[in-house]
Amino acid sequence: MIVTYYGKQFFKIQLGERTIAYNPIGKDSKEKGSRFGADIVLSSLRHPDFNGADQCAYGDREPFVISGPGEYEVGGIFIKGFGTDTTYAKEKKVNTVFSVMFEGINLCFLGSLASAEALSRDVKEGLGEIDVLFAPISGGDMLSASDAYKLTLALDTKVVIPMDYEHTKGSLETFIKEGGANAETMEKFTFKKKDLDEKEGGVVVLKAI
Repeated sequence: MIVTYYGKQFFKIQLGERTIAYNPIGKDSKEKGSRFGADIVLSSLRHPDFNGADQCAYGDREPFVISGPGEYEVGGIFIKGFGTDTTYAKEKKVNTVFSVMFEGINLCFLGSLASAEALSRDVKEGLGEIDVLFAPISGGDMLSASDAYKLTLALDTKVVIPMDYEHTKGSLETFIKEGGANAETMEKFTFKKKDLDEKEGGVVVLKAI
């Protein structure tokens, strides 16, 4: 599995021959986007910063788009979405927290989660054991760096990847400080299930392309 970060909350997840785009940046966003072909697009929030599925079509490749709560199975990839209340750009919205299960690895994307309390007991149970957590750390209407790391510990995740920190001064530094000696910075995160056992509570900071 290979994880690449494009800034904001935009990730490319390569699962063998299949590709997932998470929260691709739309063409109407003020954020800098990228284009590539994807098989599946996950969009956690209806806003141009996160719903650029049209940027992930390439040639005859039209992605399967998931933009809300529910349970889905696409080519052996099992996806669950859970709705949470949040505020973004001063508007109340529904944020979808996603769990993606593939070959025994559970990825969890928090999206624009407002607070740890926004994850109900039922949602936490539905998410199951999380291997890799993608957490916003910008503060404001989303989790702060400190709260995001506390939630990482509460969810007992093996690895956390911070996101959405580019416009909040000091948030990444605070998050890395919380993670202590377990923090690593890399261009891409390439791993298998067995690699995660060595990273209990680890922080992986990906450089945005």
